[in-house]
Amino acid sequence: MVGATGKTGGHTAELLLERGHHVRALVRRVDERSERLAGLGAEIVEGDVLGLDSLAEATKGIDALYFTYPISPGLVDATVNVAQAAEENGVQAIVNMSQISARRETASNAARQHWVAERVLDRFPVAVTHIRPTFFAQWLIDTWADGTGELRLPFADGRHAPIAESDQARVIAAILEDPAPHAGQIYPLYGPVELNHYEIAEKMSRVLGREVTYVPISLDEFRTILEKRGAAEHLIQHLLAVAIDYRNGIFAGTNDLVKTIGGADPLDVESFTALNRASFDLHTA
Repeated sequence: MVGATGKTGGHTAELLLERGHHVRALVRRVDERSERLAGLGAEIVEGDVLGLDSLAEATKGIDALYFTYPISPGLVDATVNVAQAAEENGVQAIVNMSQISARRETASNAARQHWVAERVLDRFPVAVTHIRPTFFAQWLIDTWADGTGELRLPFADGRHAPIAESDQARVIAAILEDPAPHAGQIYPLYGPVELNHYEIAEKMSRVLGREVTYVPISLDEFRTILEKRGAAEHLIQHLLAVAIDYRNGIFAGTNDLVKTIGGADPLDVESFTALNRASFDLHTA
């Protein structure tokens, strides 16, 4: 697995280990997250997806691969390396984490690179499945982290159905276990209920027992917030572009793929907030 210590990768690795599968995790460095996976039975291999030799070594003898990459430069290079290493080692399937805004005409550099990465993987002789989730429910925790009780986002009155990382992981794990029926598919993934951020804030308020307020902001103010958080320009450019996509409905929609493929109903906002109460309380002013 590439990204096994990340958000979706960590949940996926745990599920596969619980089900008795051998999991090899490629990590850039050994840390608490990788040590935790090792304690659960994962094989930990240090390396870099941008280094073809270490990646090729890490993929020897595996049947299927999960690939995810952060919103940072290097995605296309990493994708080519994954495809080449998979072909060299006879890997039979790749589950690729893309994003719902991936398309040729997008204004986001990162989203366009995801679209290109999908096309690169499609050209290699392995079973490839692309996952395109809407905004993660984790965004609610990240946005809450300033402790103000406000969700300050440039999304106007746009809508989406936030999806939990654990729900995505069930889909990813199921595909890795039985890739053939999903070969060549692009799966948009959503949570169960489409909401605007006013409605999201209301549901969070009920669970947390304190007022949560959605404050629509301008793109310029959002840029300032991201810059103060130390975000790289590549990420900022992406988030500003997808904010416009969000307003235009690109992130909206629902479907039943989480249940159909992953085997369980996805978490709604109330359930996600309750399960992550400690994280929200940690950032309460």
